[in-house]
Amino acid sequence: MKKLILAGFTAILAFACSEKPENKPMYTLFVGTYTDGDSEGIYTFTFDANTGELSNQKLMAKITNPSYLALSNDKKNLYAVQETADFDSLGGGVTAFALKDGLLELQNSMGTQGAHPCHVSLSGDGKLAVSNYTGGNVAVFSLNADGSLGKDPQIIDHKILDSVKTSHAHMAQFDAYGLMVTDLGLDAIKRYDQKDGTFVPAEQASLPFVDGAGPRHFTHGEDGKMLYVINELNSTISVFENVENGNYQEVQVVSTLDANFDGESFCAEIHLSPDGNFLYGSNRGENTIVIYSVDDTSGKLELVGRESVHGDWPRNFSMDPTGEFLLVANQKSSNITVFKRDAENGTLTFLNEVKHSIPVCLLF
Repeated sequence: MKKLILAGFTAILAFACSEKPENKPMYTLFVGTYTDGDSEGIYTFTFDANTGELSNQKLMAKITNPSYLALSNDKKNLYAVQETADFDSLGGGVTAFALKDGLLELQNSMGTQGAHPCHVSLSGDGKLAVSNYTGGNVAVFSLNADGSLGKDPQIIDHKILDSVKTSHAHMAQFDAYGLMVTDLGLDAIKRYDQKDGTFVPAEQASLPFVDGAGPRHFTHGEDGKMLYVINELNSTISVFENVENGNYQEVQVVSTLDANFDGESFCAEIHLSPDGNFLYGSNRGENTIVIYSVDDTSGKLELVGRESVHGDWPRNFSMDPTGEFLLVANQKSSNITVFKRDAENGTLTFLNEVKHSIPVCLLF
């Protein structure tokens, strides 16, 4: 009898051990900031994917207004814009760092030839694009073998494209066809193909939006068929379908705001969940993250709901590498809020917050 009891207890213990939750790793979160307050540049936190807790805040690099960050695929280099108008005589700057032993080592900085650069992205094959908001242009740099910035970038000038509207390049992102640029001031996405190492207007050179939409950021579905664009000024998301050879056709426009909201609000960031089943967007003013489900067949959006960001002016947000948490940088309230994400329903549950001076970009 004792042997039977012991065997039963051993079996129960083995089952209990087998059911223990997976111990997830700790991740590094980079935080880009505006430095007109107490912030001094780029910071890191340690993020515990088991609990959703942020800890161990560190100043990694003293730099002016690193409002957008990008990390190379091999995680050996980090890039930051300097969103100013006086880095040099032509405008703002961009800085390259080597990431070694958890520290940022300055490589070099270059002028972006336009004022107030607000976004930086990487091609994956040795190019980097910086969008100059006030400058109304995009600077495309070639990267050196060590990841540092090369000289003499190609400048794609949008100021010459319209004599009535004022260009405000807000995001330039490389894709399978070349380069896509949202221009908030021109109410358009401009498209470029790469020929002999230079970017030239694509066959479908422009995706138009209604006047006053203000396209800001975008994301692609996993297979590249769908394109989702968040519009800052009229608080909408435009859905496009890739119909042929990288040419897009608009198939849906949805509002990001509650029908009962009465006040000013401006969209900022947009992200798909890792499985592509849900789309999230931030509303600055309504101060919410809006949540949509994505139809498996059509790619169209259906409203799930919205969640308060527990802060003011959600400039940027990011999902952790597990996809189980969503973190929001609230610019005006100087806090970063952490939410648990329901992978099945897409909904968010507030967990905790940390105070941090003027956070504007979160990058794992």
